[in-house]
Amino acid sequence: MTTAPASPPVDTQAAPRTSSPNAGDRVVRIGNASGFYGDRLSGFDEMVAAGVDVITGDYLAELTMLILARQKQQDPERGYAHTFLTQLGRSLDQIAAAGTRVVVNAGGMNPAGLAAAVRTLAAEHGVALAVAHVDGDDLTERAQSLGLGTPLAANAYLGGWGITAALTRGAQVVVTGRVTDAAVITGAAAWFHDWERTDYNELAGAMAAGHVIECGMQATGGNFAFFDEIDDLRRPGFPIAEIAANGDSVITKPPGTGGAVTAETVLSQLLYEISGARYAGPDATLRLDSLRLTVIGEDRVRISGARGEAPPPDVKVSVTEIGGFRQQLTFPIVGLHIEQKTELIKQQFEYGLQQSGLPRPASMNWTLARTDHANAATEEAAAARLTLVARDVNPKVVGRAFANLAVEFALGSIPGFFTDGPPGDASVYGRFRPMFVPQATPAHTVHLPDGSTLDVPPPTDAHALEPTAADTHSAGWKATDEAPASTPEAGGVVLPLGELFGARSGDKGGTANVGVWARSAAAWEWLREELTADRLRALLPETATLDITRVELPNLRAVNFVIDDILGEGVAYGARFDAQAKGIGEWLRSRHVAVPEALAAERGTPPEALPSSPSTLTAENMRNAS
Repeated sequence: MTTAPASPPVDTQAAPRTSSPNAGDRVVRIGNASGFYGDRLSGFDEMVAAGVDVITGDYLAELTMLILARQKQQDPERGYAHTFLTQLGRSLDQIAAAGTRVVVNAGGMNPAGLAAAVRTLAAEHGVALAVAHVDGDDLTERAQSLGLGTPLAANAYLGGWGITAALTRGAQVVVTGRVTDAAVITGAAAWFHDWERTDYNELAGAMAAGHVIECGMQATGGNFAFFDEIDDLRRPGFPIAEIAANGDSVITKPPGTGGAVTAETVLSQLLYEISGARYAGPDATLRLDSLRLTVIGEDRVRISGARGEAPPPDVKVSVTEIGGFRQQLTFPIVGLHIEQKTELIKQQFEYGLQQSGLPRPASMNWTLARTDHANAATEEAAAARLTLVARDVNPKVVGRAFANLAVEFALGSIPGFFTDGPPGDASVYGRFRPMFVPQATPAHTVHLPDGSTLDVPPPTDAHALEPTAADTHSAGWKATDEAPASTPEAGGVVLPLGELFGARSGDKGGTANVGVWARSAAAWEWLREELTADRLRALLPETATLDITRVELPNLRAVNFVIDDILGEGVAYGARFDAQAKGIGEWLRSRHVAVPEALAAERGTPPEALPSSPSTLTAENMRNAS
């Protein structure tokens, strides 16, 4: 949408506040009720029952933006997360009566459409609800002129100041398009505490809290490395961040809900989908190496010490496009002579393709997963899986005729031949490209409940993002290099890495991150010395030729690795069977290493408390955070 020339710029300090929360020393309680598009619907109900000040929800991921962009392409009225309306409707009467603020990025590709739908929903319930929406992130129509190509969608990651302005001017519900995951939290915290745009330490603290709670149950025990140490994981509660005026926060959850909030569940989420020691956003840059975690009670973990810096001069843009079409064929191979059977199937398929006269796809990749076990008690346990993934820009090239080749030699192939299903048509796949534009490029606009609009100006202070001394980059091994053996070194006690260390992994475009943390001071000394980038390559041969950036975070007893290009062209491309890299951390934890006997003796012992900084644990800060 084009911004009206007469729209005044946002001045969050001069603007009158409506329904002032009278913050003072009081914390703002922000509960996140959705971590992705498809999360459980009861999250909003649980946060209403908990009596939080603000309910937030994150619905957008790279793959989600592709889905929503295709929806809007087919129907201009669509393009937003419809499940949000269902969630909101379940608790709308209570939310309206309590004055609870709601801030979500469920607007996706059509925040104006979602805002209109929310107003309709409110009218159906007979409640008055002031609804605002934030847009300007959608750069699709300008993509070519901005050097972004001609994608299906191009969306800038906006910050939280548009949300702040909407709340300040009376909105009870704010829906946005593509903002950073933490922005729904930082925007609400800045509104509540009247922060200025240069309050970088405070903003950085809220960014840390936002990063922890934006993925919902991952902060309360979901996807946690030591999941077996949590009493009840049948249905973890959603997380709450109690953010103080100084930016410190306490992560907790509603009483009586499942899961747990511990220093390690919070730490593992801090390590999720990060890169270096500097965690950049459009409003501030958080120094991850400044953070401290302290347990201050049951299911209460304090995050303190956040140091913030000015944001970078550019904002990230999610460029999403249709990459082409994909065909996947899987051949279970049962019993003996797995390698020989694999070779025959590949030869037969290749020969059949040549004889058919069909065009060869742009790419054909075979992988063999040795999931078979000797002398297995079930047929499935005796089977390996051979998979062919073919891609092309033309759906017919990898369509039904191509898939039929696997059927044509079915009765003349290996003993026990079968496939995982009948041949089908090709499926579309997406391509994600992270790009950058100057902060002033997006027309960051707030559409207020009274129909007026406001412009959100770009920051006046910006610093180029530079690596810190803790960040080290190393090039991958060449194909001709002799890779070190992945077997444990001689000496010490051999055990799986995960017996002593936790890990969390995730995706960032074509890259993946793996954060690894130690459970004791002694384990940390081993970790920082032994788990180098080259050692990671040896333990995970799939990463051998890839560039890796490694960063140490001593306050958290953690190291983080960013592995370039392991996910190809992003999640929707499907470069590997774990397309979102969620399991890489667990793969690493399953690998065997040799550790000193004294360290091996720590297996099964409770984790030690993380180091704390006496200078930050003042009575004032403890009061604010509690």
